[in-house]
Amino acid sequence: MLINCVAYQDGRKLADVPVPDISDYVARGDCFVWVALRDGDAAELAVMQEEFGLHELAVEDASRGHQRPKIEEYGDSLFVVVKTIEARPNSDELLVGEVDVFVGPNYVLSNRQNSSQDLLGVRARAEREPHLLRQGPAFVLYAIMDAVVDRYFPIADAMETELEHIEERIFVQSAQRANIERLYALKRKALVLRHAMVPLLDAVGKLHGGRVPAVCADTQEYFRDVHDHLLRISGTLDSIRDTISTAIQVHLSMVAIDEGEVNKKLAAYAAIFAVMTAFAGIWGMNFKYMPELDSPYGYPAALVLMITVCCYLYRRFRKAGWL
Repeated sequence: MLINCVAYQDGRKLADVPVPDISDYVARGDCFVWVALRDGDAAELAVMQEEFGLHELAVEDASRGHQRPKIEEYGDSLFVVVKTIEARPNSDELLVGEVDVFVGPNYVLSNRQNSSQDLLGVRARAEREPHLLRQGPAFVLYAIMDAVVDRYFPIADAMETELEHIEERIFVQSAQRANIERLYALKRKALVLRHAMVPLLDAVGKLHGGRVPAVCADTQEYFRDVHDHLLRISGTLDSIRDTISTAIQVHLSMVAIDEGEVNKKLAAYAAIFAVMTAFAGIWGMNFKYMPELDSPYGYPAALVLMITVCCYLYRRFRKAGWL
């Protein structure tokens, strides 16, 4: 679906452009066209390919979707794939979308897929800064990427906050199962964000310093800013991942300690009952010449002895911390 199609000249809006006239504005050379699509299908992309002269391989990737974050160079144009990440309401899962951006010397085409995050704010911001929009399609690419990457920060911050809450309850006996489930859910979320961020980090590094595509030659400092943001998120994710691993190890250690405490109690009670069983076994042999069998105090004496020994063992185990 076409969201908008606008031509800009010298950093200011020139006109809303009908799709059939896009190629005419692109051919002028003194302006650039910025087109935004949402969930554009193969037919719409085919029309845009004809109007902009897009490379067929880039169009094929955009039509298929579910691409890895990347930046590919086709002659004097770029094809950029950026993943959008959104938190699902009342859910531990993240919704992953995609923004495909075609950038040329005098055009920008973005196609947003499977995402409810609109990019209208990006256009409004660019139009409020004509001195920056004057730099052309490269600045628009930066603005789109910067907007998508900035939306990673609240998700990373939310994961850090959730991890702090889990850490506060990690030693609560009744919450151990819930804590481990939340930790693994958090680990999956961190992995989703990492898969969206790490390939993009490598790709953006190609847009500043050294040899960069010609279309981005004058905007390298802006892409360096995006790269710095991605590095910060990468550091946050590494910290989250390490903390989750530590928390899981602490949980497993606590489980092992609890199991050890239970085993000690079982062993102590087993020892006490083993002594009673030994006495009962000896006096239960029923040999003919056992003096206590003929004594009227034999049975009470045996019980008293058994209880005394058991009480002694109980006190010793109690003092040793086994009971």
